[in-house]
Amino acid sequence: MIQQIDHIGIAVKSLDATIPYYRDALGLGEPHIEEVTTQKVRVAMFDVAGVHIELLEPTSPESAIAKAIEKKGEGLHHIAFKTNDVTTDLQKAADAGIQLINATPVPGAHNTQVAFLHPKSTFSVLTELCQHPGNCCCGE
Repeated sequence: MIQQIDHIGIAVKSLDATIPYYRDALGLGEPHIEEVTTQKVRVAMFDVAGVHIELLEPTSPESAIAKAIEKKGEGLHHIAFKTNDVTTDLQKAADAGIQLINATPVPGAHNTQVAFLHPKSTFSVLTELCQHPGNCCCGE
């Protein structure tokens, strides 16, 4: 079941260039940074009252983020909803006729299991379903 907005993903060319805006100008503090090799990205995560801003820097020209930046430039990439059962919610989306990018969940940042819904069937909004292990929240 969808529980809340988990994070907003923003595609960036460089974490080093982008982090100071969020950390210093907006005062969001130090981000949690990690590399997600399965997605070919480095991630910087800022907590904003339980909703996270996720900056995504490609680590390979083959990554989906690199391709998105090449096609559309830097900026808003996706919205993620926290769920307590990503597999069931993914099946519900498929049963409702939503085109899936991931037929089964894949590893994401912070040991999450994630799956994406295709923007062709979500009114042009790339949508992620995100399940955290236990009661863990991003960056904690």
